[in-house]
Formats: sequence, structure tokens, C-alpha cells
Amino acid sequence: MLDLLSKIDLAREKIFALRSLDAGHLRGIQDYFRVGLSWASNALEGNTLSESETRIILEDGLTVCGKPLRDHLEAIGHAEAFDFLFTLIQSQTFSEAEILWLHKLFYQKIDPQNAGKYRESMVIISGSRYPVAQPASIPEKIQIFFLEQESHKGNMHPAILSAKIHKDFVFIHPFIDGNGRVARLLMNLVLLQNGYLPAVIPPVVRAEYIAALESAHTDDTHFIQFILRMIHQTHLDYFRLLSGN
Repeated sequence: MLDLLSKIDLAREKIFALRSLDAGHLRGIQDYFRVGLSWASNALEGNTLSESETRIILEDGLTVCGKPLRDHLEAIGHAEAFDFLFTLIQSQTFSEAEILWLHKLFYQKIDPQNAGKYRESMVIISGSRYPVAQPASIPEKIQIFFLEQESHKGNMHPAILSAKIHKDFVFIHPFIDGNGRVARLLMNLVLLQNGYLPAVIPPVVRAEYIAALESAHTDDTHFIQFILRMIHQTHLDYFRLLSGN
């Protein structure tokens, strides 16, 4: 794990040796990842749009013939939530209200009644042996989530912290839908706030991702290593883009 962290930090240093992390570069990062990350995160949850179709919807404002309306709305909602992340980078933290707003941005066009609100009914995660939080316990578990996050700050590498925040949020599963996407947004917010690039988890590794997350109920080592690999690969891909290699 230490080797992966060193590789991530080295790749980050190479990127910012080419371009400093100023407002202009942040805007470039936002523009570069907006389509690809929205496509990948939605595809992990079964959205059928391709990356090029997602680009057509987000950049050209067009619809894709034969694709479900919900898939279009997920693409638009995720991009809006991703854009919101960039308003939070300087704060170095995030609040419960901001989590609820992230979910509202993603989900309001799909289900306005439940957008930005904790679920009031039980849900079952298909393929998982572990239950999620009871609805009545969600507010308390969210407060514990924040307390644990604060206790790790300064004592944990940001990449590991981002993985743990992702895992802990998914295990609470506070919303009726969209929990995985919000968890990945929070993971990427922590990375951005600490000067790292957001991490893309491509749908081709979906099976490994789900298996690693399931195993994290008893031991999160494999899941953290998986996320670190995704962070490292994203940094490598972006460095190659900047350097022209």
C-alpha cells in the first residue's frame, strides 16, 4: 500500500510540475473529467449510455435516440453534482447539508420527492450479504460518519481517507437511490480538496469494484488498494495527456 501511495504522490508531482494547480488548471480538470467521470460513475450503476453519448448530451444538449429518459437525466444530474464539487474545494471539508445538496442535484430530475432526503424505508442491496442502516438510524450514523472523518484528518493519507469515506458512506446507504454515485463524488471531493485529481472507476472493473466493496465489510484492505490503483491510473492517464506521451 505504501508503494501505491508513493506512486500516486509521484504522479501528482509530475502533473503539477507541468501545470501549477491554479484556478485555470482547476477549470481544465473540471472540464476534462466532467464527461468521463459522469459516464463511468453512471455506467457502474447500469446506465446504458456510452461515453460519447454522454458527451453529446452534456456538451451539445442533444438526446440520444433509443436510450431511456432516465439515462439522460442521470447524465445531466451527475454532471451538475460534479460541477458543485468545485465550489467546495477551498473549504477543505464538507457538511451534511452539502451531501444532501449533492444528492438533490443528481436526483431531482429523476425523483424530486426523494431528492436530497434520507430514505424512510428499508432497501436491500442486490448481491450483498450485509444489511444497510435502518431508516431511523441514518441521521445518527451520518453524524458518526463525520466524527470519524474528522478523527482521520491529518493522520491519514488523503487517498486512503477518500477510500474510507466512500466505503463508510455506501455502508450507511442513506438515500433511496444514488448512494454509490454520491459516495464516489465525496471520494473525489476529498481528493480535490487535498490537491489530487478525481479518480475514475471505469465500468470494465465493475465486478472487482463490487467484490472489493463487499469484502470491506470485514476487512477494507483490498477495497482501499483497489481505490488507490484507480487513483494512480487516473493520474497516469492525465499526465500522459498533459505531456503528450
